Amino acid sequence: MIAVRLICVGKLKERFYQDACAEYVKRLGAYCRLDICELPEEAGRPDGLRREGVRVLESIPAGAYVIALCIEGETMSSEQLAGRLSALQTRGVSRIALVIGSSEGLDPAVKQRADLRLSMSPMTFPHHLARVMVLEQLYRALSIAAGAKYHK
Repeated sequence: MIAVRLICVGKLKERFYQDACAEYVKRLGAYCRLDICELPEEAGRPDGLRREGVRVLESIPAGAYVIALCIEGETMSSEQLAGRLSALQTRGVSRIALVIGSSEGLDPAVKQRADLRLSMSPMTFPHHLARVMVLEQLYRALSIAAGAKYHK
């Protein structure tokens, strides 16, 4: 079973986001070992984005395939994401780190470290909503790869 670390800058405060995330965390237990790492947001502080980036880079597990969520990243369908994750597992990748930045985005050093820059849409979303969306898409992709019926 693949290990996934979701690295998020910023803490979920709204109950509705927490509840939605909890539901997908529960569902993902059938497909991966999920670990969510919340890091403090330093938006608006001098050098805040760089400091967030340092913490993100320190939180990436050794040997992990890193997917950075950023608007300028590659777009793909749920089926394409499922195929990418399956191909990684076939190649022997056992750890994936997904990174969601703060309201100010991701430090360039994090984007440079990423093995894949992924965009969910050219539209801008609140980064807390992005966490729900990433968990849902991860669940959808892993269920597609497993041949489950959720995607239909």
